[in-house]
Amino acid sequence: MPTELSPTARALRTMEILQTRPGATADELAASLGVTERAARRYIGILREAGIPVESTRGPYGGYRLGRGTRLPPVVFTEPEALALVMAALDDADELVGNALSKVVRALPEKVGRQAATLRHHASAAPDPNSVRPDPAVTGALVAASAARRSVRVAYRSETGKESEKDVDPWAVVVRHGRWYLLCRSHRADAVRTYRVDRIGAVHETTRAFDPPDALDPVAALEESLGTGREYPTRVLFDAPLSEVARWVRPPMGRLEESGDGCLLVGSTSDPAWYVQEWLVRMPFGFRVEGGPELRAAVAEVAARFTAAVGSS
Repeated sequence: MPTELSPTARALRTMEILQTRPGATADELAASLGVTERAARRYIGILREAGIPVESTRGPYGGYRLGRGTRLPPVVFTEPEALALVMAALDDADELVGNALSKVVRALPEKVGRQAATLRHHASAAPDPNSVRPDPAVTGALVAASAARRSVRVAYRSETGKESEKDVDPWAVVVRHGRWYLLCRSHRADAVRTYRVDRIGAVHETTRAFDPPDALDPVAALEESLGTGREYPTRVLFDAPLSEVARWVRPPMGRLEESGDGCLLVGSTSDPAWYVQEWLVRMPFGFRVEGGPELRAAVAEVAARFTAAVGSS
């Protein structure tokens, strides 16, 4: 059975809620705490008696908020929380993450800290080779601009090494399979674009405001946009039903469409050779490349290499 929280613990929880949601009303506090509105007001009283300034405002837009300068009590981790934190950071070789984790482990209570330190010392992880860690300052600037709904100008380096500046509306920062992406609207193209955050060198926030699309689902929008907007178009016709091919197609490869007895994969790429060698050669279906010319040339080159590999001496 769940342990019943003490009045002091509920008062501290009330303080945490007000820290993250200043202006919360008594009924909102009650709903978050799972208590009556009267009880929520009692926890506010406990905080005030402890010398923590809690201000209240009456009226339709009123509520409770912590007074300026209020300091939260030290963060206390349970043993499962501490171990979960260490496990989440184990496969990250970044020096900043390692330093931060060391500080957290040292600050833990003796028993919890001993367990966390033991787990970190004796467990090993093979990092994801495709994972790339972006600059924290760049990432923070993008997130701040997204939260403030301010357009930005970014310095970007493409897969091929081409550098350019782009004016965009930063809708969201999304982490997908170990990589960080900026989902945005390009001013120049007036279209949705996806950029790797680790390839962004600088971020300059502008005074231009924007509104993201209504009911935006950043993850779904990212998946849909990953296969579009790159330099070279791709069109690949598969001799298999869409339902079978779809299980092998990743979103960056493009969008599948019904086409007769088979299906058509329409997308784009910045590196046709990589598209062929990493994706197309893995497909267990017959296919024909209908375009573009760069992708056709890349397929012909790989086919010639394979043919030479099994040719007679």
